[in-house]
Amino acid sequence: MADVFPPDGNRKTGTKRGDKSGKVADFRYKRPHRPERRQHDALADLRRRDMQSGGHTAAPKRRQAYAALDLGTNNCRLLIARPEGENFTVIDAFSRVVRLGEGLSASGRLSDESMERTLAALHVCAEKLRRRNVHLARSVATEACRRASNGAAFIERVREETGIALDIISAQEEARLAVLGCHILLEDGVGPAVIFDIGGGSTELVLIEPGGPVPRILDWLSVPWGVVSLTDTVDGSDETEQTRLERYRQMRRTVSDSFAPFAERIRDTAREADTIRLLGTSGTVTTLASLHLELPQYDRRAVDGLIVPAVSMRDISAKLSRMSGPDRRQLPCIGDDRSNLVVAGCAILESILDIWPSPTLGVADRGIREGILRSLMAADVEGERSRAALQRMREQDV
Repeated sequence: MADVFPPDGNRKTGTKRGDKSGKVADFRYKRPHRPERRQHDALADLRRRDMQSGGHTAAPKRRQAYAALDLGTNNCRLLIARPEGENFTVIDAFSRVVRLGEGLSASGRLSDESMERTLAALHVCAEKLRRRNVHLARSVATEACRRASNGAAFIERVREETGIALDIISAQEEARLAVLGCHILLEDGVGPAVIFDIGGGSTELVLIEPGGPVPRILDWLSVPWGVVSLTDTVDGSDETEQTRLERYRQMRRTVSDSFAPFAERIRDTAREADTIRLLGTSGTVTTLASLHLELPQYDRRAVDGLIVPAVSMRDISAKLSRMSGPDRRQLPCIGDDRSNLVVAGCAILESILDIWPSPTLGVADRGIREGILRSLMAADVEGERSRAALQRMREQDV
């Protein structure tokens, strides 16, 4: 699979300092400060080339708003942002747990209830897009719509009822966008690294070679196990600690078997690498990072860019796998929405740590949506350059 996959922060180390439904965000996505090694993203690289060409290329209207919508198996998330220098500032955001993939593993279809919940969230997104007068937007749907027999019909219904044109993207594109959205938070180091995204219906693992505006993708894997699909597929009882642990072990076996081909391909790379670096973007890693920091409630500023000892993440996973559902619901930053899903996320995370044994784990509260935004903004810069060049040619002909 790797042969057909086209390559397209602030640093904290455990110092103590939820993405709530419909909460409007007002924060900046800034590049980590690294005076010893300044990295450039796609926009910065484009601007640099403009300067080298004499600065004749007209720049786009940089105050325009751009939007990215990610409809996953469990969540519906929207970001609306404006470019600001080499970064961008989020001017509006929305996130809601819609459980679109609920029951999909058993039925192969999106249920009427899950589609209604999702449509309600998408109507909110559509209103935000209209109100913010968005210049460019991209809306994507992932594993639930890829797998469901009625996924395409649901996408058409969304378009008719909300005006949002969702694109069902491939697992390859999903992995690419996740890498593009969060790779700047990767720890400093030399050699390959692994970035992963634990979703609701699938998990993507990407082996990258950092450097340049966008990392070079060396290998990748997508498996149909996310926190929802794994929870729905592996049955078990919550009655006793023994039955809970047996279910957790079965989850670990299921995921590890799926990861086996990728693990075999990257084994020599992991053995020979001078530094083993790992970066995760998902609700699982941000939730576990919050528990590691003992936060009373979720705080994105404390979590995004955090570096956590891998042993701490394993210890928290082991603790959660033994707890009952009601006990997990009482923990800060988990609550009702994640109490039944976080154990599956822990099983996936531990399986990733088995095959890429990094001593630390980088945590990213960013991913697909940020990758979409950077792609849109970079493409707009390139488009403006092409249009300006064409205009100059026309003027010269006259």
